[in-house]
Amino acid sequence: MTLNQLRYFCTASRCHSITRAAEELFVTQPTVSVAIRDLEIEFGISLFYRKGNQLILTVEGEQLYEKANYILQYCNEMQADCSSMFRVKPPLHIGIPPMLSTVFFPELWNAFQEQYPEIPVLLEEYGSVRACNLVQDDTLDLALVNMEQYNIDKFHNILLANDQVVFCVDKEHPLAHKETVTTREMAKEPLILFNGDSVQNQLIKMRFELDGYTPDVIMRSSQIYTTLQFLKTRRCGCFLYTSMTDRFPSIVSIPLHPPIHIKIGIVWKKGKYIRNDMQIFLNFTKRYYKEHPLITPPQ
Repeated sequence: MTLNQLRYFCTASRCHSITRAAEELFVTQPTVSVAIRDLEIEFGISLFYRKGNQLILTVEGEQLYEKANYILQYCNEMQADCSSMFRVKPPLHIGIPPMLSTVFFPELWNAFQEQYPEIPVLLEEYGSVRACNLVQDDTLDLALVNMEQYNIDKFHNILLANDQVVFCVDKEHPLAHKETVTTREMAKEPLILFNGDSVQNQLIKMRFELDGYTPDVIMRSSQIYTTLQFLKTRRCGCFLYTSMTDRFPSIVSIPLHPPIHIKIGIVWKKGKYIRNDMQIFLNFTKRYYKEHPLITPPQ
């Protein structure tokens, strides 16, 4: 018996499905099936029976589920307690997308470290899609993400800002005078998009496809600085969020017509044991962005 086997069994029990459990755990269906089969062989019991398309726990399965949940919770608590006892605190692993990390996260991180220098934080840069996957498989504790994702309901979240995508160009670009811009107009321009694990890319691609146009993508990048250097050529455009654009006075941001609205938030896995330092960070983040909103309301 291993902790992973118990985790896969408990997830399948909660989801009533090996398929959904595998999706939630981001592993293959055979991996979950083998873990459950090995537990049944080890204990000499049947854990599930089928009712339609659902897995239902047997009486023995219900008893194991109760004990397995306790074991998993106890192991999480023991890890946290021992880390505190021996003054060895594991760092908070936080995923941050390249676009959001450039302007949103440095100030928050600095303020948090000033107030809680004893809590180590390790930042790892991933696009929102990849970051959510890594939160789900426990590689990351938390992630700052664009929450416009199909599977966002798998996560607990704190909404930090409602924002929208804007088309950004140099002040001397031919479209710089426009009040709004359409996919038809943008399709004629060389465009820079972010890397493939960006939710923003998915939203923009969908908009172009729905309108029947193909974007002229000349580069995919995760580096804001590189993108801004290309904008200086006055020949191409990129897509940012309105809450970012006041940091870059050399560019013009043009709202899309119709707009693409997005939500920026911080997510963590449902059912995950929340360590004390993780709870401190979540509370601090909520308080910090209430006092320092990502988007300043118009006067």
